[in-house]
Amino acid sequence: MRTATGGASGAMRADGRDGPEERVQGSRTDALGVAVLVGCATWSLIAAAGRPARPEGLLLALLAVTAGYAAGRIAGALLPVAAPAGMALAIVVATLVMPGRLSGTADTPPLGYPNADAALLVLATGAACCAAWSAPSPPLRLVLRALGAGAGALALALGSTAGFAASVGVLLCSLAASHMRRRLLALVGFALATAIAVGGTYAVATDTLPSGLSASLAGQLTAPRVELWRDAVGMAEDHPVRGVGPDRFRVESGGALTATEGPPTPQSAVFQVAAEQGLPGLALLGAAFAWVLCTLWRSPRSTPVVLTAGAALTGLAMLATVDHVLSYAVVTAAAGILAGLAAARPLPD
Repeated sequence: MRTATGGASGAMRADGRDGPEERVQGSRTDALGVAVLVGCATWSLIAAAGRPARPEGLLLALLAVTAGYAAGRIAGALLPVAAPAGMALAIVVATLVMPGRLSGTADTPPLGYPNADAALLVLATGAACCAAWSAPSPPLRLVLRALGAGAGALALALGSTAGFAASVGVLLCSLAASHMRRRLLALVGFALATAIAVGGTYAVATDTLPSGLSASLAGQLTAPRVELWRDAVGMAEDHPVRGVGPDRFRVESGGALTATEGPPTPQSAVFQVAAEQGLPGLALLGAAFAWVLCTLWRSPRSTPVVLTAGAALTGLAMLATVDHVLSYAVVTAAAGILAGLAAARPLPD
């Protein structure tokens, strides 16, 4: 029978079914998620009102996350091992068969990785390791962890140094998760790591770091990217409430207009939301990530599964701070699926 360990209140009863308290807490967490996602969609429409803006892209991303999360919850309840393993295998095969087609043409790379493909491979590593923790036999666990390691190696083979580093981080966190008795502490650590990444990119954009460190980071991130970040910060300061409107960064940014190649975004989910939807939109983005971590905390799945998924989603969040990977619906859908798989309540044996 399956039991949850390390959760504050996510343990199941001895017969494998949730108790009344666990069901109530799960319903409250789901209701909170619905409120956050609805708030994100509503605010995007408010930010676009009365302007030639296009909120369709964000609405599509929210739809992809919602559909992916629902599919992950269902698949995780029915197939706690096969569903995440199938997800990881599908991403690896798709990346091998269709290299570059998932992420489109190569954009200006911040660290030399092909954008959405790298993000998908990080999620594949997390899914494979989640399946390994749910697998009943040691040989199968070894095979699944090898699949996760292969996804990271594939990221490196495709030129994705950041994707490889994130995948290695997910593997290490997954192996260390078996020694964690309190998942809340680790999830708080994931939140702090993401906050540090966001703060670091903001420091680079505003040139508040020491000159030597700032020049080094700007060189790795490329000068055009940092210039786009500075444009985004300026827009957020000039329009702190509603931003300039969804999908209007390229129109309002001189740096984006002069860039003949590359996407019309500031190359960062954080800066894009801040520039196009103002501080309320940025707060809602942070609330969405906080809700994901809260969902994992309340999940009835075992702590290793929860922390492995949390590490993969944190890796995606950190990649999203320096690139526009969340602009691809396939990435947001995969993130939703992984979160749903880690939050699912497996049926009793």
